[in-house]
Amino acid sequence: MASVDADYCYSFPAIRGIQAGRPFYIATCPMRIIPKIFSFDENDVPPELRAQRTLNKSRIPEMVRYLLENPKDYVFSALTASIAVDVQFDEFPDSNNLGTLCVPMDAQILINDGQHRRKAIEDALDARPELGQDNIPVLFFVDEGLKRSQQMFADLNKYAIRPSPSLASLYDHRDASSNLARYLAMSIEPFVGMTELEKSSISQRSNKLFTLSSIKQATRALLGKDPKENNFEECTQIATQYWQAIFNVMPDWQLAAKKEVSPVQLRQDYVHAHGIGLQALGQLGYTLLKDYPEQWPEKIAALKTFNWRRNNPDLIKRAMQHGKLSKTNTAIQLTCNALKTALSIPLTPEEQELEAQMVAS
Repeated sequence: MASVDADYCYSFPAIRGIQAGRPFYIATCPMRIIPKIFSFDENDVPPELRAQRTLNKSRIPEMVRYLLENPKDYVFSALTASIAVDVQFDEFPDSNNLGTLCVPMDAQILINDGQHRRKAIEDALDARPELGQDNIPVLFFVDEGLKRSQQMFADLNKYAIRPSPSLASLYDHRDASSNLARYLAMSIEPFVGMTELEKSSISQRSNKLFTLSSIKQATRALLGKDPKENNFEECTQIATQYWQAIFNVMPDWQLAAKKEVSPVQLRQDYVHAHGIGLQALGQLGYTLLKDYPEQWPEKIAALKTFNWRRNNPDLIKRAMQHGKLSKTNTAIQLTCNALKTALSIPLTPEEQELEAQMVAS
């Protein structure tokens, strides 16, 4: 390995390892130097000459906000980078691959995975420079050219799968909407014992009727906003009262809760056993609570006799597309319109226009 002038290099405590016959180094880097040492291919470089995707700038503000709002409680995973020159690793005596990694200051260091984290760190440091004292792990590989870097990017992203929205909500204790959905799923009828917590779609033979992600979306529609810390108790009370009242006017849900009917059968025959039905009920609730704050418990009694069957002509024209249930916002709104009509709630001009375009045609 070539000698590196210690006066003109970045030095990181690091661990050396071997992967596929090639050395790699896991280093601890101060956040303040991340924007300085890592380069990023800009958009004017053709994709065939890049080793990364272009930066999606719309993702950055949310990541920056996450850092700034949680300076004592954030987690950023390691960056993966390629160094375009030889490096020097000075192993500590009797340390077995523990030492100091020296990287020349003029070396091009290209991020293979983590360019959005790098940009978020840069922007967050502008607003909160003290974050620069924190560290982030970096996995360094010695670069073997553009082709190898492109292959590294492809390999790193080939098996990267985002968690399902339900699982993300189950584990997200910082997001108030997730906390509320989790509380409802574990405590409140009709959801307790009937909710798929991990997956965002229910398997054909599952005995669950709802998903955690659909509860979150429907409750957000009910409230018309995301709950916050300062109104969480109020939002919880509203959601609890509404969904329990809905449960009391949904005979099929009650039978499923008592295990007198199979959720499998309900999914086959009824719209209310799918996310579109729950979200339509959430949107209905928003109108009820806003326009009928005192009368809404009496008005929803009409839902007891509403025809939720998939072969109901009113629902076929609204919730179905090519013989299958639709998950689009339009289908949800049209299904909500059918519920409002059944409860003698007038449609807004926008809803009437949507009906004319999608149903009457």
